[in-house]
Amino acid sequence: MSQTATIGTLLPALALLLTLPPAGAAEDPSAAATLALAQARYQVVPREYRLDGVVEAVNRTTVSAQTQGQVEEILYDVDDFVNKGDVIVRLRDTEHRARVAQAAADLKSATAQLKQARDEFGRVQGLYKKKNVSASAMDKAEAELKSAQARFDSAQAGLQQAEEQLQYTQIRAPYSGIVTERHVEVGETASPGQRIMSGVSLEQLRVTVDVPQSVIPAVRELGEANIYLPNGQVAKPARITVFPFADAGSNTFKVRLVLNEGADGLFPGMFVKTGIVTGKKQELTVPKQAVVYRSEVTAVYVLDAEGNISLRQIRVGSALNGDLVVLSGLSEGETVALDPIAAGVALKAQAQARQSAGGEHDG
Repeated sequence: MSQTATIGTLLPALALLLTLPPAGAAEDPSAAATLALAQARYQVVPREYRLDGVVEAVNRTTVSAQTQGQVEEILYDVDDFVNKGDVIVRLRDTEHRARVAQAAADLKSATAQLKQARDEFGRVQGLYKKKNVSASAMDKAEAELKSAQARFDSAQAGLQQAEEQLQYTQIRAPYSGIVTERHVEVGETASPGQRIMSGVSLEQLRVTVDVPQSVIPAVRELGEANIYLPNGQVAKPARITVFPFADAGSNTFKVRLVLNEGADGLFPGMFVKTGIVTGKKQELTVPKQAVVYRSEVTAVYVLDAEGNISLRQIRVGSALNGDLVVLSGLSEGETVALDPIAAGVALKAQAQARQSAGGEHDG
């Protein structure tokens, strides 16, 4: 954990040496400067095996027609965003509406026949109990009631089927996503099973990596990986899946890294860097905000025990939770300034204070 303090509390000597100039005025050596500080420290960082991965969409679908009809309207095209449930294509529905009307009429007729059969069955049943009709008349009334009930059930199912076929004339998106391909044109006749439109969802993405078989034991044991996004952030996979077989040609295993929702800047087909964690190691780190870049020089402002500031060149490695790994140029426990701009001003003030002190001594 970074240790920060002010010059006045940690390095009292800086109160006389570091000064900040007021706005629009010359530097005032008597003004006490305050700098936020941190120390270079060792952290446990993962040892990674870097590989290229390919971004894939978890949901990739080609929507097909479920009924026959002429394409009447296409509401979306390639690269359009579609919300779940939106109508993407409409088929001509004149014939389907006629079938719905006919099925509704059949159901109305079957309903009337069923009512008549029930009434007749009730009348015959009453007479049969009084021994006024024969058993064959009772059996006939019961059979007619069952037949009427069957016709009603059939008509009801026919209406449901006709209404469902009518709904199929409005082809809807199964999930929210982007259209990647359109397979029909207005005026074509679509048949059941014919491809209409393809799309992908950007809400759920995954990265597929071909991992050498020598690294697979670490993947199974540690189950850790990092995905380096184009915006500089590092994402942790929500789930890691290792395929249970190797490719015969390359002796690599396919590994899927499922991303959490909300990963920005990723699209299916992109290449991204991945780091398969194979172990742990200790690395010297400093906060990222302490590092200054000037042309081809990477450096930090270092403060010694006497409060003297110096700009020191370092070599840095990978990023780690807001810190940078220091490959060379610093030792553990050395103090660096977290604000390079303020430290640069303080260094200039320090140099001027020393120059003024030297001039007075010569006088």
